[in-house]
Amino acid sequence: MIYTGRFAPSPTGPLHFGSLLAALASFLDARHHKGKWLVRIEDIDTPRVVENANDWILQTLDAYGLQWDDTVVYQSQRLRLYEEHLHKLIHQQEAYACCCTRSELSVRNARHLYDGKCRETPPKTDASVAIRLRSSAVKSEFTDRIQGKQVLHQSRADDFVLKRRDGYFAYQLAVVIDDHDQHITHVVRGADLLQETFRQRDLQAHFNFQQLEYAHIPLATYTNGQKLSKQNLAPAISNNKVVENLCFALKCLGQNPPQELFQATRREIIDWAIKNWQIEQIPATCVLPNQQEA
Repeated sequence: MIYTGRFAPSPTGPLHFGSLLAALASFLDARHHKGKWLVRIEDIDTPRVVENANDWILQTLDAYGLQWDDTVVYQSQRLRLYEEHLHKLIHQQEAYACCCTRSELSVRNARHLYDGKCRETPPKTDASVAIRLRSSAVKSEFTDRIQGKQVLHQSRADDFVLKRRDGYFAYQLAVVIDDHDQHITHVVRGADLLQETFRQRDLQAHFNFQQLEYAHIPLATYTNGQKLSKQNLAPAISNNKVVENLCFALKCLGQNPPQELFQATRREIIDWAIKNWQIEQIPATCVLPNQQEA
C-alpha cells in the first residue's frame, strides 16, 4: 500500500500559522514515509468562499516548499460524483429526506444529535429537504496516531446531514468520497476535526470504503486560550518569513530543530525535517504568544 496523504483547506481566507502546522505535519508525515502528498481545495460551501483565496493558499504552500503531487482537486468541480454516491445511498434506503428546520431542531434539542423524526415519518414533499444518513452506529472507536484511543458512545445513532436543505453537499459526504477517490490512506489534520472522524468512518462503512489512518495535531492557541483560527481573525502567514516560520512550526510540532537550522535555507530545513520527522513527539498543546504575527 502506497502512503497517500493530503492537505484539504477551505478557501475562506489566506492560511494562518495554525494552517501551516497542519499542512507541514501532513506533508512531513507523507514524505517521511516516502509517500504521495495531495492538495484538495474544499470549496463546496460557496457562500463562504473568499475570492482569490485558492491562489493565496497555493502560493503560500509553494513559498514554504510544501510541493504537492498530481493536480490540485477542487470539490466544486466534483458535484456530479457526490450526487451519484448520494443517490446510491438513497436507492439502498441508507439515506432519507428530512424536512426539519434548524428552529425545529433547536426546540427538540436535536441539532447535534438528530432525534429521527423524519426517519420514522417521511416528509410528504421533496421540496426544500435535507438528506440524512440512516446510521446504526451508537458505539465506535478508533486509535488516533497522536491522540490515542478514541471512543464514541451515544444514546442513539447520529443520522447526520449529507446534503443540506439549501442544496449544498455536506462536508462529511464530500470528504469521504474524495478521500476514497484519491486513494488517501493517511489523514493528518487539526484536532478540531477529531470528533468528525466518527461520522466519516461511519459513512466509509456505508460505502464499503477502506478505513483510513488518522492523526490529529493539537490546535494552536494563544496564551489566553483563544484558538488560532480564521473565525478569530488570525493573521495571514507571511511568505517573507519562511525560514523563521518553518523552524517555529517544527518547534511547535515537537521536532526539536537544532539551532543551526534557524540559519539554514528553506530546502535544508525541509530536508532535515523529512529525515528526522517523529510524529510521536508532537505535544499535547501548542501555545503561541498572544497575537503571534507569523
